Amino acid sequence: MGFASILLEWFRENGRDLPWRQTRDPYAIWLSEIILQQTQVKQGWEYWERFMHHWPTVEALAKATEDKVLREWQGLGYYSRARNLHYAAKQIVALGHFPDTLAEIKQLKGVGDYTAAAIGSIAFGLPAAVVDGNVYRVLARHFGIDTPINTTEGKKTFAAMAQELLPPKEASAYNQAIMDFGAIQCTPQSPHCDSCPLMESCIAFRERRVAQLPVKLKTLKVTERHLIYIYIRCQGQTAIRRRGPGDIWQGLWEPVLVDAESAVPPTAKLLCHHVKHVLTHRVLYADFYLLDTDVRPELPSDYIWIAESALECITFAGQNE
Repeated sequence: MGFASILLEWFRENGRDLPWRQTRDPYAIWLSEIILQQTQVKQGWEYWERFMHHWPTVEALAKATEDKVLREWQGLGYYSRARNLHYAAKQIVALGHFPDTLAEIKQLKGVGDYTAAAIGSIAFGLPAAVVDGNVYRVLARHFGIDTPINTTEGKKTFAAMAQELLPPKEASAYNQAIMDFGAIQCTPQSPHCDSCPLMESCIAFRERRVAQLPVKLKTLKVTERHLIYIYIRCQGQTAIRRRGPGDIWQGLWEPVLVDAESAVPPTAKLLCHHVKHVLTHRVLYADFYLLDTDVRPELPSDYIWIAESALECITFAGQNE
């Protein structure tokens, strides 16, 4: 029995029972793939159900306001995914149908090669192999490949191998099988090698290199940034502003941000010091102050005043990420 056949057999017995696998609706499948980008299934499941409840069709999502979409996305982080999702919904509605070719699916905002292959194969049976972290890990270990996965050569090597191994008539099941296999069986840490159906043919297991594969070059430089926020309370209102285009928190709101401690009014009270927030390539440290005042201070024109009671309808930058 070959590699693909073993994975498919394993999947039939061990595959995860997920709600978006009970449908061929491309909207539901696309929504799950966007939510699961950089999100664990356990957490993403709740958000998928929430979005499907609020917006059961792509037309309904397209009609929603961006603020409402961002609000429902709160807690998942990487808010550009929510903005792209909303924009893509409008693209689909304008097209008149959900795109059913890889080329068309890739035209959707926020959809890359992996997501297009997942949607195309699962919703439409297109013979396109997915390549994500799980796939890199399974292939690198089983075939003993030590080419770094984050290099041009590595990406080409693994993409070509994944496509070659894909059984064209069972693309949907195979793609889901290899993803689940990497998530359940061939895990990053403490993989279940002793019960693995691929153990006898796995080069990494035979050569005791499981912990060394896949290889990834360390190229990410992490920087630090210090922020100072002032929550102004003035006669039941506070000042906030929306972050602008090109920002990782584009479209989200924040209280008054000052550039130095010298800009903090002496009557402001320090609430929290050095609050740490970790992003992919940056670590943020923030100080939060409270300023109680009866007179509105002068602020830049991009700030607005809003009733404190309305803040529960606002999604703030970095909130619950």
